[in-house]
Amino acid sequence: MLLLGIDIGTSSIKMAIVDAQTQKSIVTAQYPEDEATIHAPHPGWAEQDPELWWSHTQEALALCKKKVNFQSLDIGAIGIAYQMHGLVLVDKDQNLLRNSIIWCDSRAVSIGQNAYDELGHEYCLSHLLNSPGNFTASKLAWVKENEPACYAKIDKVMLPGDFIAMKLCSSITTSISALSEGVFWDFQSDSLSEALMDHYGFDRKLIPEIKPVFSEHGQVSAHSAQLLGLKPGIPVSYKSGDQPNNALSLNVLEPGEVAATAGTSGVIYGVSDQLAYDPQSRVNTFAHVNYAENKKRLGILLCINGTGSMNRWAKSLFAPGKSYQEINTTAMKIPVGAEGLTILPFGNGAERMLNNKIIGGHLENIDFNLHSSAHIFRAVQEGIAFAFRYGLDIMRSNGLQPKVIRAGKANLFLSELFLEAFVNSTGVPVELYDNDGSVGAALGAGIGAGIYLDSAAAFSNIKPIQLVEPNATLAYEPVYQRWSSELNLKIKQNS
Repeated sequence: MLLLGIDIGTSSIKMAIVDAQTQKSIVTAQYPEDEATIHAPHPGWAEQDPELWWSHTQEALALCKKKVNFQSLDIGAIGIAYQMHGLVLVDKDQNLLRNSIIWCDSRAVSIGQNAYDELGHEYCLSHLLNSPGNFTASKLAWVKENEPACYAKIDKVMLPGDFIAMKLCSSITTSISALSEGVFWDFQSDSLSEALMDHYGFDRKLIPEIKPVFSEHGQVSAHSAQLLGLKPGIPVSYKSGDQPNNALSLNVLEPGEVAATAGTSGVIYGVSDQLAYDPQSRVNTFAHVNYAENKKRLGILLCINGTGSMNRWAKSLFAPGKSYQEINTTAMKIPVGAEGLTILPFGNGAERMLNNKIIGGHLENIDFNLHSSAHIFRAVQEGIAFAFRYGLDIMRSNGLQPKVIRAGKANLFLSELFLEAFVNSTGVPVELYDNDGSVGAALGAGIGAGIYLDSAAAFSNIKPIQLVEPNATLAYEPVYQRWSSELNLKIKQNS
């Protein structure tokens, strides 16, 4: 039997066809090859067209079929991972009402802050485990306040993965994990937050049917089956935000286990069995994929908006036409610390770990007689690694003490330079796996469809391919201290 995994990223749709028995992908594809467009109608805004996600999903499946001659009728279940916190709105006929307001859009920051103040910080932190901040609920409140004609037509509020599942199945569902990432969920009552819904004036009918993450969210309709060349009735049996899904992909499911990613954004994601929260809501707590009322599993998430996006920006500006491997090789020739050049990678909207401040990206201490593009490439990757260290220190202050961090060997974790900077600035070894989110989504579908007895069975063949440990001879700590001083100065200037 085959399993189909779909990962709806900001940059592209990634897809994997996985052999259920071996747990290995027989083919993967990504579409488009270049990064998908993010629309920014105003500074701080970020939108994408969900219909484009659906079109790219079809293209990605066509690429899979072109690469490998597999029997699409052998696909027995579908799993979906998706960029978190996006807002997708449809009417009663399942027509899209506007572009999706995606995760890195900052327009609702003040709305979320007002809700935080008016609902009370203690209530929000102890019940929602977060400030309403710039999450999905606050984005919906922005639409209600600024686009009332659009709001009046809404039948259902969705996250990006719910939209693709709707296109596949013509049915709409959500989960506790999804509602918690939108900051709609009350963890004390284990129900929709009545206080938040009342504060924003939301009708409960806007929320889709709530189902477990690992369950049938619908079956592929005859129309979609014909469009995609699939068998009608295949269950969509797993839906998860990309970061909980990445943790699942790395078999990070139990308290104390930690995963990391460094794609468009950067994330450290640790699992806890406590209803924990950061007093300043700089890191966020959501229901993990295996959360249950009688077995709490929470994902503690640190997000840095501008990691891969910062690296892409530097490559596009200073090395157009060169590969990432070429710029990594060039940067490795520069000493640790980039000979004084410092880069702060915060140019992609409001940063939660900086209390939702927009401080922008910065290149500091440039010496025109010394620094080359290679220095910039090194400083970019060091700056991204230092942002991870800064956030990890916040997580440590809240009780998370990782002994090892698991990551897929992809994106920035392909870079020897970034790996060196990450491991030696955080002081935590990294286990690398030959796995990605689309494979994890496929295996999640196998769990949800009952093809696997449990997660242990689904990931029994998944093993690390590399262990990278700190090297005491590399002097990263003084460089990090210089970097953090620059950051703290910018934070103070923006207070």
